[in-house]
Amino acid sequence: MTERLDVAPDGHRHRASRLSAILDLLATEGRLSVSAAAERLGVSEATIRRDFSELTRRQLVTRNHGGVVATSVAYELPYRYRASQKDSDLERIARATSELVAPGAVVGMNGGTTTTAVARTLAAREDVSPREFTLVTSALNIAVEAVLRPHVRCVSLGGIPRPESYEVTGPLAIAGLSQLWLDVAILGVNGLSAAEGATCEHEDEAAVSRLMVERAREVIVVAAEAKLGERAFTIICDAEQVSTLVTTAVDADPRVAELRAAGITVHCV
Repeated sequence: MTERLDVAPDGHRHRASRLSAILDLLATEGRLSVSAAAERLGVSEATIRRDFSELTRRQLVTRNHGGVVATSVAYELPYRYRASQKDSDLERIARATSELVAPGAVVGMNGGTTTTAVARTLAAREDVSPREFTLVTSALNIAVEAVLRPHVRCVSLGGIPRPESYEVTGPLAIAGLSQLWLDVAILGVNGLSAAEGATCEHEDEAAVSRLMVERAREVIVVAAEAKLGERAFTIICDAEQVSTLVTTAVDADPRVAELRAAGITVHCV
């Protein structure tokens, strides 16, 4: 039986939530038929056709026979994002991390498949009232999805985007971020160890993530088991600057013990 989204009945004032729900479906499925969208959203096919026309007018989707497909402008992510859409490890990390964020928090996020999953889960939380959740991100794909959520205030940093990750870098990103304070920074990394800290492959991306650490009260690193004990090219921050780690590693992993000894609270999911 197809799961139906809990979306309000037909009506102009509910249109924004329907359009957002349609784009959420396209973000994971790539294409959507009129009949499937009508069933999932619990509205008439005539309503869905009007919604598809509106999204086409905004250049967020492309019409095809019987439905719509995601456009390259808004939702055709690099392969590593598309391939990880249904990764159960990412889903577990995303759920656990979302629960660590208090309603009303100002949250900073860098780019990557794990932080993208966290952003989606966090934006979908039902206990966040309008305009109480602020997301500051250096990732264009995260910003594009977040801006469609009426209850999320999205701050997208400026800068030069990297095609492989959609992360913006450079002086504009640094200048914008330096004017902001964050309650929590949620960071994806390429490596994390007690001795060498949190690291990533590109210095320009590391510079933005490093500043997020400096501007945040709390730093949460989200990383799969394979990232633990690894060292990438450039440092983001020392292990002592990381408040919390959410990982798929098992609790008995010696690398987990080393990180806890460094003062990090580790959640194994």
